[in-house]
Amino acid sequence: MSAESLVAQLKTGLDAPICLTWELTYACNLQCVHCLSSSGQRDDRELSTAEAKRVLDQLRELQVFYINIGGGEPMVRRDFFELVEYSVASNIGVKFSTNGAFIDADKARRLAAMDYLDIQISLDGVDAVTNDAVRGEGSYDMARRAMDNLAAADFGPFKISVVVTRQNVPQLDRFKALADSYGAQLRITRLRPSGRGVDSWDHLHPTNAQQREIYDWLIANGEHVLTGDSFFHLNALGPSLPGLNMCGAGRVVCLIDPIGDIYACPFVIHDEFRAGNVRDPGGFAEVWKRSDLFTSLREPQSAGACASCGAFDACQGGCMAAKFFTGLPLDGPDPECVTGHGETELAALAAQPVAVSLKPRPAMDHTKPVRTPVFS
Repeated sequence: MSAESLVAQLKTGLDAPICLTWELTYACNLQCVHCLSSSGQRDDRELSTAEAKRVLDQLRELQVFYINIGGGEPMVRRDFFELVEYSVASNIGVKFSTNGAFIDADKARRLAAMDYLDIQISLDGVDAVTNDAVRGEGSYDMARRAMDNLAAADFGPFKISVVVTRQNVPQLDRFKALADSYGAQLRITRLRPSGRGVDSWDHLHPTNAQQREIYDWLIANGEHVLTGDSFFHLNALGPSLPGLNMCGAGRVVCLIDPIGDIYACPFVIHDEFRAGNVRDPGGFAEVWKRSDLFTSLREPQSAGACASCGAFDACQGGCMAAKFFTGLPLDGPDPECVTGHGETELAALAAQPVAVSLKPRPAMDHTKPVRTPVFS
């Protein structure tokens, strides 16, 4: 099957998602400024252990072969190991993202003893200055300590997961060297203006010149670096990058949040992209197969304002989430369009008197309140 025919098939949707992200909790010990889910505080409506296991039973019946577990910080949940072990016993592999806070030597050995388990340690700078400015003071040392513990436990090739920002683009070679030093694999992802990232995107997202730098670096290194579907908007610059070169929202990917809401994509936690809830009749399977939202996303999409651009077939108009949370129309150019159309649209939007009100806000905010010191 050619790449073009495969993409055409994927656009119509699959019987089960090939990339299902499940945020187990909104609770987190950190408050990263670009957190896609605005995590911090636990939500009282969080799925119980029994409810989570029922979801896993449905995923097994759908023959989902692996899930991406995240948060918040998933290891905060007391039933974390119980759910991971239940998933693996159900022949559903687990990849989980963590800031590393709870991977001490004992837990590293326990994780290393498990099958069908992959771990991604989040790190957004090769030094504490760069990383901690985004992820919080002490988070760099915490992540490196977790990596050291996994290495000492002979876990194997874990992954180092980097959100690419304006500040860390110059560090890509050093990230790769760091991963190589652990026998790990580097995974780089695009910064989306989701969650708290809505407010930090303007000063964190790479410049247009850096977009070219990222593209050139991935052309040179992409066979050994994971990217998922993060950078298909850069394909307008030349040969296609490795990875999924299309928006998979509601077609091959989706998100289950901690309270069971199902969204088309991990980066669009907003009512407009909520397809249902695992607690609804029929559960996850019914939502995936028959929800109005997912059905509409699997229909042919209009090129819209990008129709006249010769690069549309390569970049597919870019990321839906990036457009949505910057206030651009879904059939318009990506805000980081490498031809500059996105910047033009953003400038026109900013010039409008009601520009701020045109930008959607994330559905929920679980950011911990800032405590103001009280002096007697």
